[in-house]
Amino acid sequence: MYNSNFDKFPEVAIQGYNGYTGWNEIAAELQSRIYQKEEEPCVIIIECYHGVLAEQLVEQLKKHTNDTIQFFPVQPAMSETEQVEHLVYPYVTDDPVFGRITSLNIKSFFNPERLEQLKQEVKNSKGIICIYGTGASLVYEAPHMLVYADMPRWEIQLRFRRNEISNLGTNNPNDAFSYQYKRAFFVDWRVCDRLKKELLPVADYVLDTTHPDDPKMVSGSALQDALKEIVHQPFRVVPFFDPGPWGGQWLKEVCDLERTEKNFAWGFDCVPEENSLLIRFDHILFETPSINLVFSEPKALLGLKVFEAFGAEFPIRFDFLDTMHGGNLSLQVHPLKEYIREKFGMDYTQDESYYFLEAQDDSFVYLGLKEGIVPERMISDLEAAQEKKIAFDADQYVEKWPIRKHDHVLIPAGTVHCSGANSVVLEISATPYIFTFKLWDWGRMGMDGKPRPISLKHGQHSIQWNRTTQWTKNNILNQVQKIAEGEGWIEERTGLHKGSFIETRRHWFTGKVYHNTNGIVNILNLVEGREAVVESPGDAFKPFIVHYAETFIVPAAVGVYTVRPYGDGVGTTCCTVKAFVNTENLGDYHSN
Repeated sequence: MYNSNFDKFPEVAIQGYNGYTGWNEIAAELQSRIYQKEEEPCVIIIECYHGVLAEQLVEQLKKHTNDTIQFFPVQPAMSETEQVEHLVYPYVTDDPVFGRITSLNIKSFFNPERLEQLKQEVKNSKGIICIYGTGASLVYEAPHMLVYADMPRWEIQLRFRRNEISNLGTNNPNDAFSYQYKRAFFVDWRVCDRLKKELLPVADYVLDTTHPDDPKMVSGSALQDALKEIVHQPFRVVPFFDPGPWGGQWLKEVCDLERTEKNFAWGFDCVPEENSLLIRFDHILFETPSINLVFSEPKALLGLKVFEAFGAEFPIRFDFLDTMHGGNLSLQVHPLKEYIREKFGMDYTQDESYYFLEAQDDSFVYLGLKEGIVPERMISDLEAAQEKKIAFDADQYVEKWPIRKHDHVLIPAGTVHCSGANSVVLEISATPYIFTFKLWDWGRMGMDGKPRPISLKHGQHSIQWNRTTQWTKNNILNQVQKIAEGEGWIEERTGLHKGSFIETRRHWFTGKVYHNTNGIVNILNLVEGREAVVESPGDAFKPFIVHYAETFIVPAAVGVYTVRPYGDGVGTTCCTVKAFVNTENLGDYHSN
């Protein structure tokens, strides 16, 4: 039995701020801030991110406040469902997996006459008025109090799966999760993020209702101050894990997950768009979407050069792919920059790499094509396999390489690839991770018992047919170069393909290693060793302890930091893999 020390709920402690926990405390604090003027209403806005259970929230407030507050839902001022469906269709499309990033804003979802009617109703009211829901801030420009109820995207996905919520502006709780997620990814979250960027910095209070029966609230200024503090120290986001048709058993043991689950295929340990931050405000543990840190402190977190290239967007993610005692991933390819920009409105594509945390003697990776294949024949066989006429023979067309623990495989967009069974991958990737074009899925069913969508029409336009055996061997397979070494450490460059902006460095160490962000965010994972400690030579932050397989972020603003074995890691050889943006290799990756 593996003795796991993986921290599934990492916290960041912030001192000197009070918060409120439970509906009774929250309601009492809000009521203490209310005052009335005879000539005008006292207006409270509760703006809700997509996925917040607004009606349940208000029911709890009603129970714990006096009955003088009049509550106005904003949802009835939205357009009819049919109109919303027509509005979002160009971005959702008929494609089963992919859409196009929307340009809509929250006002687009409202019926102008209904919205104006609600505005007049509020304006003509007296006493204490509370307007709530997604888009509530449209109703009254200068409220007495603005409360922002936030929600992490991972929890939204879980609520989709439990049929608890609908997409923005519609009533579809029983729709397929795949559709709800696609629509949220391309439309709902984009719309709500645009509004959040405006409102979160000026909110009087921020509500955390991730656990509806255990709500937390802090002042908006306390949250903003906390985010400013976090970007000057290493930190981790809250990982989440998910099963899959090819999933394995390694994550259960190493990350101490529920053993009764069939498998865990994915472990998302650094996806700021969907992960959370747990902030300890004195006596309360407050959960906030980690994307808020990117929105609020992009320059200190990412660095000026990265911010200029990508805007307030975290460009690198780390995740685990566990096939130990499982199956092969799908055979797949990612779109080229031009294709993803033209078809989906994304500014950059999914260049990635596989770092093998674990591998058995028979482990392998499909990577690149074989020499001399005929593209038309391969596509024809893939089409026949999709129509269930044949089983696609991947070994005939795709090169199969044996791999070992600590191998590093580069996967620039356009390269056909697939990690095989009996391995564990630390996937280091550019962020637009939804854009995986499956070419062949081995004829199996998804977790819902249905075939997973194949994206051959997109995929065949992305395959780079010249990436064959010799090219793969010379360019993207274990491209390791020793960079430097000192007492107790060795630094290696483990790969940077000329088309990718992500550079990776590996450090083997038995002693202290000095790092410098050089003004660019660093993302690291402890890929060897039980425990290590990250420290500031100038004591700018408290020592930060990391454990095996944990991913951690070092903001650009940190500058110089050190990593050394600690605790159970002392006396052993430890190893980190570090990723960062090579700003000299950005090419046309620019947000503007």
